[in-house]
Amino acid sequence: MNERASSAVADAVDAEPPRQELGAAELRTLYRTEAQAKRRKEARPGLWIAVVIYVLFSVSDLLLIPDVAALTITARFAVGLTALLVLEAQLRRGAATDWLDVTCAAAIIFGYIGWLCPASMGANKESVAYYMVFGTIFMMSANLFFTFRFKVSIITSTIILCILYVVNYFLPATLIYKMVFGTFYVSCFTFTSYVNWKLNEERYNVFLNALEAKIQHKEATERGKALLRLSRTDPLTGLENRRAIDEKLRDYWNDWQKLGHGFAAILIDVDFFKKFNDCYGHQEGDRCLIQVADALSDLIKQHDGSIGRYGGEEFIVLARMDKKGEVADLAEAICRTIENLAIAHELRRDGISIVTASVGAAFTRKQTAAKLEKIIHEADRALYLAKASGRNCARLFDPTDPQSSDESENLAALLKIAIGQDLVSLVYQPIQDVASGGFEAVEALMRLKMLDGTLVPPSLFIPVAERTGAILELGRWAIRTVCAELLAQDHVRVVSVNVSPIQLKTPGFATSVATILGETGVTGNRLAFEITEGLEMEMHSDILRCISDLKLLGIRIWLDDFGTGFAGLSWLRLIDFDTVKIDRSFLHDCGTPKGMAMLQDIIALVRNRGHKILVEGVETEEQMVLMRQFGIDKVQGFHVGRPAPAANFQTKRAIQKRPFTVLKSA
Repeated sequence: MNERASSAVADAVDAEPPRQELGAAELRTLYRTEAQAKRRKEARPGLWIAVVIYVLFSVSDLLLIPDVAALTITARFAVGLTALLVLEAQLRRGAATDWLDVTCAAAIIFGYIGWLCPASMGANKESVAYYMVFGTIFMMSANLFFTFRFKVSIITSTIILCILYVVNYFLPATLIYKMVFGTFYVSCFTFTSYVNWKLNEERYNVFLNALEAKIQHKEATERGKALLRLSRTDPLTGLENRRAIDEKLRDYWNDWQKLGHGFAAILIDVDFFKKFNDCYGHQEGDRCLIQVADALSDLIKQHDGSIGRYGGEEFIVLARMDKKGEVADLAEAICRTIENLAIAHELRRDGISIVTASVGAAFTRKQTAAKLEKIIHEADRALYLAKASGRNCARLFDPTDPQSSDESENLAALLKIAIGQDLVSLVYQPIQDVASGGFEAVEALMRLKMLDGTLVPPSLFIPVAERTGAILELGRWAIRTVCAELLAQDHVRVVSVNVSPIQLKTPGFATSVATILGETGVTGNRLAFEITEGLEMEMHSDILRCISDLKLLGIRIWLDDFGTGFAGLSWLRLIDFDTVKIDRSFLHDCGTPKGMAMLQDIIALVRNRGHKILVEGVETEEQMVLMRQFGIDKVQGFHVGRPAPAANFQTKRAIQKRPFTVLKSA
């Protein structure tokens, strides 16, 4: 019963509005419920204490009224034991609290009668008369010792007062004694009853204050929980945000370090999401992210994992698994789950018309470094490889892969100091005009060496430079170097420089190029930028604007490796390229009729668009003859000349007169 009452109050606090919105009746009901619980809790110890004290007064009986002490003591034990037995029986049966109060009040009354009646029969009337003053203790018990309701207390005290007056009336004592003791009893009755009333009112006020405190505490707790949820939840998708998922990541990591419970970290990036927003609007973009989040959440629940939004269109999954096959299967399932949503994305340039995602995964291994950030970094590198592999695919971090191993990190560190330590340089490969046989231009090719002088292949360090952003500084250095080494001194007519899509997307790139041209005194028409056709380069407004600004500077824009990517035809439509470089693979396939026909078709397509044509990979005289037959404008390859340092190109005249056999040997 006590637990039910406490639960009722707690439920009322949870369910009811603030105190000022509750009516008096509701507040009184709540108070009675709580007061009953307290009285019930205090009934047993209160009565036991009262009975013990009541029985201990037997000593006073022996001293003051010894002739009737046997009767009074017997009465004390009889009343006390009876009251305790009745109360225990009621508690066992779960009697109502009010009935427990009645039992305690009856024990006080019968205890008073049981003592007073035999005491009044004592021979020493004077002792009895003075001993009767202890009757006020019973009134105090009713009003102050027990926490009776005021109604029960006043009835109990009134009965005791009436009994006392009856006994006092028949007691053989003087009138003055009766008046004095009568007044004393009335005073005790009045004062103790008043104090009892005040105590009940004070208990009610304490209850009100406690109730208000509970409500305020509950509201504060709920606000705190709401703020905590807000601080840990992504407002758009409802997933955990980066802060919350980072905390879970630390928990996973600690379990791995202390208990050996392995886990996987999987990064998911929605492909071409910026283009999706540009095409369909941000509201549709938000809806897309919500659908992706819901689908991923349902999938990850099946694996007892955690998912959060890591920022923008990127999500992260944490799952307790450390087997390569399990992680790879989950990563692939994530790709297919998003693909199966079939959210339209019509303006992609890679042949896919729905929303997809690239996924990079890593998991704890014995060789995993002791830093928490390492596994996320590994997943990020795997994600980069997934994007570089054509997107809409999953890649698992492979420490043996040069693109994702620690060698990549060593290269990233090397690139930071490459310019300052003179570890990066340029070589130049001639480009020949087919009609005149002269060398119209050279292509600048970047070279990197390690601190011990070992050369690093461009196929290794260029992707790392693009991933880390080092390509921006290296690109500016390359443009400044070709202007200073060759163009400013008029050693060659035109130099082409490979430009990364990352550079074209960077705000202020065209301005930085203009600054370099101004500082070196080189006109823009002597510089050509080669843009490689590939998936990494989305044809969005930033790139188009940058290319337009570069053309205003007079810079020539060449399309490199045409035919190897997905977006070449769209670029030919959108951008007025000065020259299109056909990839060497098409020339090398000319040994077959199909290969020959393919090359002729590509040449016809480019020529019909009005672009000059440059074919890469000319390595034999037979291929050179074929280029003349096809009417190609320019060629490049080992047959024309191998890459050589700037020192080999001292003057424009030297380039024009030097036999290309010398260049081939460089």
